[in-house]
This record gives sequence, structure tokens and C-alpha cells, in this order.
Amino acid sequence: MTARTSPTARQRRVGAELRRMRVSANVSAETAAGVLNVSRSQLSAIEQGLRAVSTERLRTLAHHCGTADEVYVASLATLAQPPERGWWEAYRGTIPAGLLDVSELEWHATGLHTVQTVHLPGLLHQGSYARAVFGSVIPALPSSEVELRVAHRMQRQQVLEGDNARPYAGYVHEAALRMQFGGRRATREQLEHLCTVSERGNITLRVLPVEAGAFPGAGHAMLYAEGPVRLLDTVQLDSAHGPDFTHDEPQLSKYRSHLRWMDQHALSEGASRDFIHAIARDL
Repeated sequence: MTARTSPTARQRRVGAELRRMRVSANVSAETAAGVLNVSRSQLSAIEQGLRAVSTERLRTLAHHCGTADEVYVASLATLAQPPERGWWEAYRGTIPAGLLDVSELEWHATGLHTVQTVHLPGLLHQGSYARAVFGSVIPALPSSEVELRVAHRMQRQQVLEGDNARPYAGYVHEAALRMQFGGRRATREQLEHLCTVSERGNITLRVLPVEAGAFPGAGHAMLYAEGPVRLLDTVQLDSAHGPDFTHDEPQLSKYRSHLRWMDQHALSEGASRDFIHAIARDL
């Protein structure tokens, strides 16, 4: 088992799933460590994502815990394999690790859903709009770091393109459409871009108008990433200190309900496109 000093969100997720599996089966840490032929401290490191776990050990623990869902176990084993060197690794050490975790999450997702109330969806940004968003960070970032973050955000858009384009559904509050990051021209061009990309077959973009009134989520920007199986779905929330990730089933259930609410109350795709066009024309 290889020790790590800074596990990625994906590696921490493997450890969390193994702990969830063990606790759900009422298997003690001592028993699990014995089954895997590791020390108690090594098991703790595995469950924190600080140590890798082999496919053999993972399957051994799953069998001992009576986990009968073979598709889930196989998907978890794939998650635990040594990570590929994704394109985002070129940015490691130059931008916050949390942003790289978001890239990796999106890359491995089978479907993506987002709710945005202040910023427009990051995967649909143009460079000028993204530059204005990163330029408003406090404390201010050096221009070189702003450009790195913009370049990284542009590369994230690969997941929506090509033969393996992920299905993407974005719900955007009217307030986000009217926020003029970068000024009137940059905002108008960004809104026109939204209308253009929303014509793609894999992208659904819908607007929640202010007249809809109160809405769930307390204004948090949210990304719901579908995993290979439902148990491996992940929610990512934006915060002032960086992205937060959650995958506990009660939380996932809450955010699935959040998305269903948006689906019921947002404008249709066509009406949303017309709505965005109207705002852009007024700029």
C-alpha cells in the first residue's frame, strides 16, 4: 500500500465508501483490519484515503461485509485503481487542488447537473466572463494565476464535447443572467454563447425567473455528478474557501429533490433560450 500526503477527493471517496461499507455491516475496525491483514492504523489510513487499497483487498472486505451489489463493488474497484494522469495534472501546484478535484469529478461522471444563482455555469463560460469572475476574488489574485484558472476552466469544457460528451443539465436563476461580470459587452456575449451551446443535443439549459419566487438551496451553487452507480454520485458545492464535496445518501437525496424542484418550476428549454436572448438584447 502506497502512503499519500495529499489525497484527492476521488481517493478520499474510496476510503469513505470502504468505511461506510464496514460500518453498515457492523464490522469493527479491528475485525476489518484482520480480514485485510493490515494494522489498525493502516486501515484508518485507507479509510481516510491516505493509503491505496488493492482491488483484491477491496473485494475481500466487500465479501466479508456481505455487500451483494456486484455492480457497485466493481465500480468502487475501478475508482480505487491507480489514477490516470488526467489533463488537469498539468495544473497541480499552480492552482488550488480543489479545482483539480472538480475537473476529475466531471471527467469521470456519467452525467452532470448544476444549479447556479449568481454565476453562470462554469462549464459554459467564455474566457472574458471567466476572467472577470476570477478577477473579483478577494484577496485579489495575481494576473498570472487568473490566467491559469481561466485556461483550466476552458479545458474543463472537454467533458461536453466529442464522442464521449456527458449529458449536462443546467438550471440558472435569472439573477445570474443579469449579473454583469466583465461589463455589458462581455455579459451580452456570454449570454449569446449560452443560447448557442444550449442547442447541442447533450446540453439542457433552463432558467428560473425571479417571478418564481422562493426556491430551495439557499443560493448555493451546486454540481450534481452522476457516478457509474447511484451510490457513487457526488455533490459539489461552492464556498468561499473552495469546493466542498458530499456523498452521504441523505444529502444526495436532498439534492436530487432540489433538482426535481428546479425541473418542475424552471422555464422550458425554448422559453429559457428566448428569455436569455431578451436579456442579451437589452444590454
